[in-house]
Amino acid sequence: MNTDNTATLPASTMDTAREISRASDHGQDDKAALRLWLRLLPLTTLVEQELRSRLRQRFGTTLPQFDVMAELDRAGEPQTMSALSRRLLVSGGNVTGVVDRLERDGYVERQPLPSDRRVQLVALTAKGRSEFAAMAAAHEQWLGELFAGLPPDDLHTLHDLLGRAKAAVRNVVASALEPHGRS
Repeated sequence: MNTDNTATLPASTMDTAREISRASDHGQDDKAALRLWLRLLPLTTLVEQELRSRLRQRFGTTLPQFDVMAELDRAGEPQTMSALSRRLLVSGGNVTGVVDRLERDGYVERQPLPSDRRVQLVALTAKGRSEFAAMAAAHEQWLGELFAGLPPDDLHTLHDLLGRAKAAVRNVVASALEPHGRS
């Protein structure tokens, strides 16, 4: 198994990562954010690829289908397509295609919103809830296996630090969207 943390990146990104790595060896720490991103990106890609593969092999499903089912399960009530799209950070067209496949397989159903029949609500069916419960349990187990090499204290520390990083990035994005922050 290749342990090079840039192995799944495109060649141009790998070259950049190597240059940054060499620069950091010379004490140049001004590229910390870029080095962090280049560390997170291949980790995320590696984990995501493995989860995609395992979901496909064991359940015959895709990661986007799992994500939609997870969001419906988390919400605990039917969701509009636009709410799913917003929460999953994907386009409405992408959500529609995924929901179409889930509906075809009997995992979700669409219902018109009583107050506006043009709006469709999406809900897990009994079959969908049952199948998602099995998927979620396997997903949690797989993640445990993938991160088994890290002690629990390290996992907690990483979780806290990444939560702070996410909040910091959200603050920058939110301030850039404010009227005075737009260029």
